[in-house]
Amino acid sequence: MTTDAADSQWTAVLEDATAIAEEYQENGWDAIVLEPDAVSPVDAEERTGFDVEVSPDEYEFLERLIESSEVTVTTADVYYRPPENDTDPRIALAVERDDETETAVFVPLKYDLDDSRAVFETALRAEELLLHVTTDAPADDGWVSFSHDDPSLFLEESDVREWSQ
Repeated sequence: MTTDAADSQWTAVLEDATAIAEEYQENGWDAIVLEPDAVSPVDAEERTGFDVEVSPDEYEFLERLIESSEVTVTTADVYYRPPENDTDPRIALAVERDDETETAVFVPLKYDLDDSRAVFETALRAEELLLHVTTDAPADDGWVSFSHDDPSLFLEESDVREWSQ
């Protein structure tokens, strides 16, 4: 169940992502803001982490950007918004950057902590959380992945302490 506060925070993150991307663009960067249709924890043989489902058009643009250019994402910033209460979804914004080519991909995330617990426990042990941007287009079975070596940035400090015991 999503509260009005959680919906408001989600809207604010999307607005922040757009505003920050515009600042990047004003400074000469290529910046794309993804608008996820869904964010789901995934723990499968071929990949673990979060599937971030976007429209086929967004996915195709991102795939072309990553595959057909010199873009190599080497840096990321994570902006995490604490929930208003424990039942609200967690909300974060990952900014995946290639400083050399001045390219940034903004990945807003909204996820349920209980549903994501196993993914985060695995990520904390491995010191890597993967975000897999994908689409539900029937002909597409690929994804573009971004790696984060500090999964705790996507959590409350109390979550990390509790799960590390």
